[in-house]
Amino acid sequence: MKKNVGKTLAINGEFFCRNLTGIERVAIDALKELDILLSEEAEVRVELVLPANAQNVPQYANIRCVRLPVEAAFFPKWTQIAFQKYVLKNRRVPLDFSNTCPYFCPGIEYLHDIYARLHPEDLKSRRDKLVRLYSNLMYWRVAKKAKKIIAVSEFTKKTIIEKYKVDPRRIEVVYDGLGSYKDIAPDFSVFERLPQLKEREFYFTLGSLSTRKNLKWIAANARLFPNAFFAVSGKPLPSVVAPELESMKAAPNILMTGYLSDGEVKALLSKCKAFVFPTYFEGFGLPPLEALSCGAPIVISNRTALPEIYGASAHYIDPDNPNVDISELLKEPIEPAALVLEKFTAANSARRLLAVIKEVLG
Repeated sequence: MKKNVGKTLAINGEFFCRNLTGIERVAIDALKELDILLSEEAEVRVELVLPANAQNVPQYANIRCVRLPVEAAFFPKWTQIAFQKYVLKNRRVPLDFSNTCPYFCPGIEYLHDIYARLHPEDLKSRRDKLVRLYSNLMYWRVAKKAKKIIAVSEFTKKTIIEKYKVDPRRIEVVYDGLGSYKDIAPDFSVFERLPQLKEREFYFTLGSLSTRKNLKWIAANARLFPNAFFAVSGKPLPSVVAPELESMKAAPNILMTGYLSDGEVKALLSKCKAFVFPTYFEGFGLPPLEALSCGAPIVISNRTALPEIYGASAHYIDPDNPNVDISELLKEPIEPAALVLEKFTAANSARRLLAVIKEVLG
């Protein structure tokens, strides 16, 4: 048992109640590696504060789990009431992975991006506007009051500084990284279920089917190059649904796969001709990293954080110009993916995160 000295970090465990997307995977992998590092840090005390309905929570050796008798159901009730009450009552320093913070006591706060501030035009419906309002409130509060802001790229750090006039010394860049993804076994039975897909004859894209993923680029490219075949995976979000979805479903050279398991995604990444990611906004961009780990060439947007992360290991496209022959683009020489994969790991992320935690806890 660690000595009961100094401050204690309380991690908001709400992500264990949500679907496993990029932010949730980053958080879970970072905690796994952080738990290992804490075995050598007897003075650093860390708690994981969980809602009653948290699922699939691992066993940790050095992170104490605290499960509160409150479910995380109504967004943002958990963070702003249950978690915040716990933090204030027990004098904890909070850490949130999900672009949010307890309003009255911000601590160490991740801002993966400030998308709602930079692209308000993408959030138009009534529900979208509520999401935008809350997101902007959280960005502002984190920018003004957090003990430390964690940005996942230099691009994100720059946008926070520009929009909120934050002292650069208050922001640390902790890059995302791959961790448990390498342990997922590919499920090649997906090719039996989707016989339209032939090895090395299709381009693959995945992610939430939201506006910023820029599916209109895929739709337009498929029209311009009818011999190209695309497999598009992802689940539409309840908000910011891309308007191209209906037309894409009718396209003869686009297969909308619907939801795919991690194993099925990994199988398609390992057998596709290339992974195509024409998004016009990313704070980091984890899917191309997953693709590289499966041996897939990546064709990605030349905007926002993506060139910073992937450097010369990617083929780049203009997200506003779909008139690109991907098969010709893939002939251009690129650098091996090894350096990118070695740099952006969950273990490296956890080491940088621990340094921030130690600085804040003192």
